[in-house]
Amino acid sequence: MSYSIQLFTVETKEKEQAANDDSFFDREENLAPFTEKQVSGLKERLLKYKFELAKEDDFGLHFSHPDEDFGNVLLTDKGLYFNANLSESSIFEVGMTASEFTDTGEFAKYDPQNEGWEEF
Repeated sequence: MSYSIQLFTVETKEKEQAANDDSFFDREENLAPFTEKQVSGLKERLLKYKFELAKEDDFGLHFSHPDEDFGNVLLTDKGLYFNANLSESSIFEVGMTASEFTDTGEFAKYDPQNEGWEEF
């Protein structure tokens, strides 16, 4: 088991809030894609946070971190998915990292285990 936190475009957040649909995230077409610049920026930022590219496949770019408290990350063309261990320290580190990635105003943090969208 793991704890999942997701990052999407602000456009996806607005669409989800307007949809009032519990199955919104079940349909990939609902998710607004990242621009090439955003994907490149997210990849670069993950590397600066000492995440290492583990593999690339049809799902996207998979990153791991030497400190297991930072979990694993999957970067797709529509989302950035953080997976933490179920330890309190891992959930904290992953949550803080995901929040820091929203500082540009382009992205919104979604925590399905904790009330959904992070509000500032």
